[in-house]
Amino acid sequence: MTFSDFVGKLNNFAWGPWMLLLLVGTGVYLSARVGFIQFRKFGYAMKNTLGKLFQKQTAGEGEMTPFQAVSTALAATVGTGNIAGVTGAIAVGGPGAVFWMWLSALFGMVTKYAEVVLAVKYRERNANGEWAGGPMYYIRNGLGKGWNWLASIFCVLAVLASFGIGNMTQVNSIAAAINNALDAFTGSAAASFTFLGQDVRISSIVIGALVAVVVGLVLFGGLKRLGAVTEKMVPFMAAVYIIGAVIVVITHAEYLGQAFALIFTSAFTPDAALGGATGIVIMTTIQKGVGRGVFSNEAGLGSAPIAHASTSETDPVKQGMYGIFEVFMDTIVICTLTSMVVLLGILSGGAQVTWGADAGVDLITACFSTVFGGTFSSVIMAVGLGLFALSTILSWSFYGTRCCEYLLGQKVTRIYQCLFVVVLLIGSSLELELVWNIADTLNGFMAIPNLIALLGLSGVVIKLTKEHFSALKK
Repeated sequence: MTFSDFVGKLNNFAWGPWMLLLLVGTGVYLSARVGFIQFRKFGYAMKNTLGKLFQKQTAGEGEMTPFQAVSTALAATVGTGNIAGVTGAIAVGGPGAVFWMWLSALFGMVTKYAEVVLAVKYRERNANGEWAGGPMYYIRNGLGKGWNWLASIFCVLAVLASFGIGNMTQVNSIAAAINNALDAFTGSAAASFTFLGQDVRISSIVIGALVAVVVGLVLFGGLKRLGAVTEKMVPFMAAVYIIGAVIVVITHAEYLGQAFALIFTSAFTPDAALGGATGIVIMTTIQKGVGRGVFSNEAGLGSAPIAHASTSETDPVKQGMYGIFEVFMDTIVICTLTSMVVLLGILSGGAQVTWGADAGVDLITACFSTVFGGTFSSVIMAVGLGLFALSTILSWSFYGTRCCEYLLGQKVTRIYQCLFVVVLLIGSSLELELVWNIADTLNGFMAIPNLIALLGLSGVVIKLTKEHFSALKK
């Protein structure tokens, strides 16, 4: 067995049926214990998150405003998985994958709510006076110091994953998207040279260098600068992509009924709904839908609470409402729009798909081109993927810094940050299939320590939730 085969087997386990069952099962269990708060208090959650986005918020030294905290978390959550990941899930698992993606998100709202509540409850001030928190802190401070080994395992996995899932794969996606747009404009491939047996584009190196400079300026500027950048970038990038997707949906509105019918019928009988010649089975549909949903919104993985712990909000439950909003925005809104663009593009006859085969950016670009044309669609993808990936890089650099700080102290965080910026240059120009698989695997295994803590501290989440809403009634 080759190393690549071994990594592939680990990846299949990390994102396989049992792990996905554990992730969704934790969401179902927590939902039942807090009285399905994502449904009962959905209006309250939106009022205290979406309803406050345009209100002036302030934060003290070493803190982010609640909106900056959720923007940093969303910056990592809303990424290439919302575009290429969802497109691939539909192609391989059929339209029914969207149904299972929705279902996992409905319970993932409470999983992320619980993560955020615990992150604010058990956070600490670090040597710089900044709030630091996340799974490693609620494992140690909540479960007890005897569980510090589990907190350390989480941090090691997160630091390693940050170089892959939050760095090399993302900058590579930015370079690929911009190169595709350049090719569409010029009609020919950009200049390249051979390095280690690979064709390396000169433009990819330039793009990698520019991304490295931007990330370095933000990363070395500290917590305040990161919050200031993400609170402006996230609304802008979401708006650009959402507007483009909505235009496609409106243009092909006549096929909406067919699209939703396909989603629900294919969720349970994918092969029959697609003509019986695809070979897609129900387990593939469920696995792709749930897997892409969890990968996209990160509910249960433990990454987002690291950002939320930096909030100036002192009430854990109030900040927890942003966890519900985050999953709703990421999966129910953005991933659904991607799904509609893909399905409407196919149903209108403007885009072709081979069901059961891998697909990604090329397919969704073809779907956008049914309205915007090929060249402009490539630009939309370049802007959308570029901004989504850049925001993911910024947030994961913060997650890695916090985990590195927990493991080795503040003195080594600057070394980590310098290394993180250098790796961006490498990742921009190399083929990264193996790196993708390794990072994807580490990302999945991060969930295990986090889920143990969520289940072990579920009583704390219930207690804080009851206290919050009891106080509101009084």
